[in-house]
Parts: sequence; structure tokens; C-alpha cells
Amino acid sequence: MSQVEQISGASDAAIAGWLEAQLCGALGRTAGSIAITVPGGSTPFPILARLADSAIDWTRVEVWPGDDRIVAEDHPASNAGRIRAALEPLGARVVALDEAAIPPHFALAWLGMGGDGHIASLFPNIDPRADDPRPVRRLVPDPLPPEAPFARLSLTIPALLNSDAVVFVIRGEDKRAVFEAAAAGDHDLPVARLLRAAHQPVTCFG
Repeated sequence: MSQVEQISGASDAAIAGWLEAQLCGALGRTAGSIAITVPGGSTPFPILARLADSAIDWTRVEVWPGDDRIVAEDHPASNAGRIRAALEPLGARVVALDEAAIPPHFALAWLGMGGDGHIASLFPNIDPRADDPRPVRRLVPDPLPPEAPFARLSLTIPALLNSDAVVFVIRGEDKRAVFEAAAAGDHDLPVARLLRAAHQPVTCFG
């Protein structure tokens, strides 16, 4: 298990600055492109908007959703559609999830977490495994979240951990308590399973 750095009270601007430094550093270490994975939901998009004027060369960045609802990209619930709208105008290449996809090695895996400890769409009922042989799974959360009652595609724990670094952005004291308990090894929810298997630096912004 990696050491987890937890940073409280971080603003969207501070997180955007951290992401800019991480991605520019990764780009500086290669002459080619890099890949990252980012979450859906409401949290990442104000942060992504702050990166529009950053020094990141988005033309060399491939972006994968960590998970997605199985809906058309023009549906409001589509993570790929929202990420595409945010980052393709900057030059990024956004890759929609597919059950047969082979995700690349990620320079950075950015994750959120639900109050039940789920990450990406790896909900507790899915029983996600750190040794899952598949990089992408089609699954159905149980119970289905009423705000997004759709089957999902999700990167698995091994695919998410095929990365140089992992970052979480978690808002709310209740969620932070779940994350802190996971980092301490106090439960076996999906986030705890990922942290237990992590070998790279993990940063959590609260």
C-alpha cells in the first residue's frame, strides 16, 4: 500500500495548479503523448475549466473516462460527452469507453469516490478485485443511483492502478471520513481495495 498524502481545504484553483504541474512534468519526460483518466460527476468540470489557459500541451494528452453510463454521448449523463466538450476544444483526444478497450498506461489516474466507497463505477455490490483480469467491465450498480439509473462501463482496479500517480478529489466531511478509514485499512470498500493495492503516489484533495 502506498503512502497517501491528504491535503485539506484545497480550492479548485489549487487543484488545477497541482494537475498542471503533474501533467506538464509528465509531458516533459517524454517526446510523445501521455494518457490520463478523469472522473465524471460534478466535481471535476470546474477544475478542468481552470486548465483552459494552462501550459499543458493538450494535443499530446489522451483522456479516458474512468467510467461511463451506457448512454449516447449527447445524453446529459454521458461522462465521455462532457469530457469531450471540456477538453477537445483544447486539443485533447478523448477516448470513449468500450467493453473491449485496452486502456494504456496512465500518467495520472484521477478518481472521485462516493459515500458508499465506490470508485469509478466499482460499487460495493460489484465486488471489485485488485487482480481482475479484465481492464474494463460492464456492470449494473445495485441499488441504481436515482440520478443516473443506467448500466455502466468502468475501468477496473488493475487498469486504474496501471498509472504513475493517483489523485482523488473528495468533497464533504462524510466522504472524507470514508476515505480516511480506507487509508487506515479500517474497511474493505472498493476505495480501500484500490488503496491497498496501490504502488504509486496517492494524493487526496479534500
